[in-house]
Parts: sequence; structure tokens; C-alpha cells
Amino acid sequence: MAKIAKKPGTYLYPLPPCLITCGPVDRPNIITLAWVGTLCSEPPIIGVSIRPSRYSHALVKVAGEFAVNVPTAEMVRAVDWCGNVSGHSVDKFKAMGLTAVPTQVIHTAAIKECPLTIECRVTQTLHLGTHDLFLGTVVAVQADEAILDARGEIDLGKANPLAYGGHAYWTLGQFVERQGYTASH
Repeated sequence: MAKIAKKPGTYLYPLPPCLITCGPVDRPNIITLAWVGTLCSEPPIIGVSIRPSRYSHALVKVAGEFAVNVPTAEMVRAVDWCGNVSGHSVDKFKAMGLTAVPTQVIHTAAIKECPLTIECRVTQTLHLGTHDLFLGTVVAVQADEAILDARGEIDLGKANPLAYGGHAYWTLGQFVERQGYTASH
């Protein structure tokens, strides 16, 4: 089948739609971001890209920290809603029936209903054009026991995370093979 040329754009898929919490513990905000990614292993660094016009941008910029909360597929309504409503005048935790719980190290809330929370401190901000990329060093991780396998690793089948692509939400589907399986042959 022939490939069709497309104009440059953001076609990378799938992406992880995450619920990013930021802001003070007494009034935390949630923003849905799919432009989230692991950028470095050591030190562990996660990048989140936010438009400067978004309410959460100022919260992350001022506090210098954020938490990446990885939702389950069952949370798709909250994921979509939190990405389409501004937290400037709405308490997204209350509106979506989500539970704000303390983080371990940083000073914002985590989302109890998300099985994985990754706490980050901003070490650098890069202005990229329409978005600013906040580079966050991972300072703490909280994982529900229910999503861990016998080795203590995250089992994606148990975690049931969402994927995002083509302006739609997806689930991951089935396991194919472990990374590095070809090295044993």
C-alpha cells in the first residue's frame, strides 16, 4: 500500500491521557494532558506540555511541581471533562466525584481513583511555540497494589490505562511480547 504525504503535524500515537494535578493542597486543579512523556531514565524525568493560556500553566509555573495521575479506562468521562473545562472557576475534584489525597513529597493533591501517581518537581521549562514544556524530575511514585504483578512491576492489564489518538480514547488491547525478548535467542 502506498504512503500518502501529510503536512507536518502532531500525528504520533498512541499518547497517554493523564490527569495532571497542580496548585495548592487546599485548592488543587486537574488538567487532562496527552502530551506527557518519559524523557530520561536517570534521573527519571517526565515532560508535560501546557499552553500558557491554560489555568494550570500558571499553577505549575509558580509552584514548580505537578503530579501525573494515570487514570483507568473506566475514568474516561472524567479524563475528557477535565480537559474541556477550566479549573479557574470550577472545582474539578468535586464536579467529577474524585478524591483528593495527599502526595508524598510535593505540595499538591493526588487523585485516589487513579492507580498510579508520579510526583514531579520542575527542573526546566522550555518555550516551544504554542506550548511550554515543563521538565519534571520524579521525586515520588505511588502505585496501587492491585495493579502490580508478582515482581512488584506495573501490570498494564491490571492497570487498564487509556490511550489517546486520532481525537479519540482507546484501550491498549492485548499483550504482544516483553521488551528484550529477542535478546534471548
